[in-house]
Amino acid sequence: MNIAILKPKQTKTRTLPTTEEAYQYCRAITADYAKTFYLATLLMPEPKRKAIWAIYAWCRSTDELVDGLKSQSTTPETLDKWETQLESVFAGYPVNNMDVALIDTLEKFPMDIQPFRDMIAGQRMDLYRSRYETFEELKLYCYRVAGTVGLMSSAVMEINRDDRHAPWEKNQPIYIPTKEAIALGIAMQLTNILRDVGEDSHRGRIYLPLEDLALFDYTEAELFKGVICDRWRALMQFQIQRARKYYDLAAKGISYLIPDARWPVWTALMQYQGILDAIERNQYDVFNKRAFVSTPQKILYLPLTWLRAQVL
Repeated sequence: MNIAILKPKQTKTRTLPTTEEAYQYCRAITADYAKTFYLATLLMPEPKRKAIWAIYAWCRSTDELVDGLKSQSTTPETLDKWETQLESVFAGYPVNNMDVALIDTLEKFPMDIQPFRDMIAGQRMDLYRSRYETFEELKLYCYRVAGTVGLMSSAVMEINRDDRHAPWEKNQPIYIPTKEAIALGIAMQLTNILRDVGEDSHRGRIYLPLEDLALFDYTEAELFKGVICDRWRALMQFQIQRARKYYDLAAKGISYLIPDARWPVWTALMQYQGILDAIERNQYDVFNKRAFVSTPQKILYLPLTWLRAQVL
């Protein structure tokens, strides 16, 4: 990884927070915008939970450039500047409060810059695309905006290197569950897409592949009207089944993580997968009802996810 960047010129004095203050800033962002995910981070050892907060805060800020309150003023040049700021962070020079925490995270858990760049590329797609013809096109988008988070987080979660006890296992290469980490991000993004169909339609966006709409003879006009019929239910069942396949693939990679990472990852996976169950309970009405997992339900998941972390 070679990043050549000059230290930004200081045009005016700006006081940046301490590292601890920066992490608390990132914690607040995570707790506010990702309540289900935040609960899972509380199951991690403190250094890892702080690192995940820093990663999430950066990802959220990146997403806000295109989907946030000021997104109307975002241009390709805006994202160019954001990528330059990212390079500054990877060179060790913070620009804002969040950067202080991310730089500390990079020192403790070294990671590559490419997944961060790929996420920015995903936001660029949102600048000029509001439709995806095929699932393969959508899958690329999901990788960029969410699968990349799996790659970033993998560096923090760490791979278990102490489980190979047999002599013939000692010299075997350690399996890195990269595809499983990406699958978890894709599964979560597909879940977001299904949950937010109605909200996205109000912005003129359709993330469901158009080839799937055609397969079930459901039109864009019907989607914008929020029509719920047998064709819509069949379409949603098809989408949910696809998302669950990605969760199944992601689950196969958890056992390769070190023990203190398995419980929070299982918790995040199962609680997020619970949103799909909520969509089904709502009879696939994602136009008028927001699917979510209640706090009592989240708590009920914990014993099961703990058990899975011990035996799977």
